[in-house]
Amino acid sequence: MKQPVKIPLVTQPISVSQSLSRARRNVLSILPEIATRQPMVSGKTGIRWHMVMDPEALKRVLRDRLEDYPKSGVTKSLLRPAIGNSLFIAEGAQWHWQRRATAPAFSHRNVSALAPTMTRAAEATCARLKSGETHYFNMFEEMVSTTFQVISDVTLSGDSGLDRNLVHQAIDDYIVAAGRVTVADIFGLPSWFPRGGWLKSRRALAKMRAIADATIEARRVAPPNETPDLLDLLLGASDPETGRSLNTAELRDNLLTFIVAGHETTALTLSWALYLCGFDQEVQTRARTEAIAVLGNRAATQEDLAALPYTRAIIEETLRLYPPAAMVSRTAQQPDSLCGRQVNPKDTVILPIYALHRSHLHWEDPDSFKPERFLGGKIERYIYLPFGDGPRVCIGQSFAMQEATIILASLLARFKFTPVEGKTPKPVMILTLRPEGGVWLTADPI
Repeated sequence: MKQPVKIPLVTQPISVSQSLSRARRNVLSILPEIATRQPMVSGKTGIRWHMVMDPEALKRVLRDRLEDYPKSGVTKSLLRPAIGNSLFIAEGAQWHWQRRATAPAFSHRNVSALAPTMTRAAEATCARLKSGETHYFNMFEEMVSTTFQVISDVTLSGDSGLDRNLVHQAIDDYIVAAGRVTVADIFGLPSWFPRGGWLKSRRALAKMRAIADATIEARRVAPPNETPDLLDLLLGASDPETGRSLNTAELRDNLLTFIVAGHETTALTLSWALYLCGFDQEVQTRARTEAIAVLGNRAATQEDLAALPYTRAIIEETLRLYPPAAMVSRTAQQPDSLCGRQVNPKDTVILPIYALHRSHLHWEDPDSFKPERFLGGKIERYIYLPFGDGPRVCIGQSFAMQEATIILASLLARFKFTPVEGKTPKPVMILTLRPEGGVWLTADPI
């Protein structure tokens, strides 16, 4: 059976210099193939590291001993210039109170209320594809535009003074410039050691943060929106235990975090899902039949989601094969034992989600595209982690799944997608797992 594109993993030992060279091109290319067949792999490349694919060990890291495994210094150093000490980076008490304060903004009621914005963006995308001069599209670029429209509308509705394109471009430039692995990362140099990509995006980031600060201050004194958007909800948020609310810097950092996470990851998921639908026309036909039966010729709404199980299964299987956060790392703070192996303080504990999701220990025919895996049965906990797990599970998970299902169903009900010959995307991870070369498909109206 032909399988969708995947990353060739390492089958022979490689040197530190080879690791650096490969990682600068694609972080996931340094994963050993044996990681898809064993519960844990350890080694030393400048620093001592452990790759963990065992569900019980992952539960220990992500839930049972969360405080002993904070995010690695490298992760924080890469992201702090863009998103400060926001919910994504904060640890300990700082994280706990921010999480308590912001969680209500992502309640089912509030996320459902944001669905019309997603429906409008889906309609606009369908119109854009239908009116194009050609039927050939880079669907990665199209999905980035679509999801950025959603996230900017649900976070910054009515703020015409905000240069949304500048915010979008500054974030993208930063990810590309600062997200490359360096010698400092490979050899475990301190997090304050300068990484080359930082300087390239500093000016754009400073302008972006200044614009966000001005937007927040202007919203504080503006009349309330009839339907609260995410910024309104964050402005009104407070810690239920202490009553503490977010100051301007904390609001800005979390707002930018949600903008980054709220469009980049969903755009990637939709892009890979469309690639897979083009790859497997039988799956696409089944999903289209479902979508047309529910939607006819309109865009999907929140009320349609329960009637679109196969579309959702495609998204879930896409997140298995191409998780946007395909590898994350933690730094051990205390002595521990994982899978019977000693873990020492300062060891790097790597959670290679890409390898976990393709593990031969947990998945049948793991490199194949089979959405039916997610129909009917319950997936074992801690073998499927596209949004993480434990107390720090992604706060926007329901938002992302709602958005992706609405947009994908709307597109499949209106168009037939087929691959453009010679344009197969290459999975490459910088900070997220992107389709290098784009996702080029023909979109023929139904």
